[in-house]
Amino acid sequence: MKITWQGHSCFIVEAEGKSVIIDPFLNGNPTAKIKPSDVRVDAVLVTHGHGDHLGDAVEISKKNGAPVIGTFELVNYCTAKGASGHAMHIGGSYRFPFGRVKLTIAHHGSSADAGALGNPCGFIINMGGKSVYHAGDTGLFSDMALIGETNNIDVAMLPIGDNFTMGIEDAVLAVGFLKPRAVIPMHYNTFDMIKQDPEVFRKSLPRGDVKVEIMKPGESIDI
Repeated sequence: MKITWQGHSCFIVEAEGKSVIIDPFLNGNPTAKIKPSDVRVDAVLVTHGHGDHLGDAVEISKKNGAPVIGTFELVNYCTAKGASGHAMHIGGSYRFPFGRVKLTIAHHGSSADAGALGNPCGFIINMGGKSVYHAGDTGLFSDMALIGETNNIDVAMLPIGDNFTMGIEDAVLAVGFLKPRAVIPMHYNTFDMIKQDPEVFRKSLPRGDVKVEIMKPGESIDI
């Protein structure tokens, strides 16, 4: 599996010739290294409706003929704008041609210009024999321990920016609950309000327990 960070909470995940983009906030993202027109994917996964996550999902869906995958209300919003979509909800899973996706809870909000768009979510994504947990925008919650117990997580993508999501202290606790092999901090330093030093996050974790991948926008790792 190849994971590429595009800044903020946006990742492209590739395995076995298939690829998905998560939270495709590219236009307006001061850290993104690509444009929506550069994206070639099989699906667009969106955790919630806020503009810095829904981003360019509709445009990318239309260009690629790729479904927007997320909660029922958010997907209906996107399909009304001409995107293709596959609606799901919390706790549900589905096996797509690229792999399996399961929706988890996230403690946050979800809205766009049309108003409220149902619940936010996180994703467990299984592709190419690997398992990735993208927490979305969320505060810490104790059921992360259950997610860790029931999933053999290779990589967890966790927000550390504070103010709107978990900060560093709570993200450290989340790692303890989830027990991933590696963790990628996200949702930080895009704007002044969420400035954080990811090295503080790395140094706050028990040494040797988990590999911390501090990535630069546009950078990729292989797992």
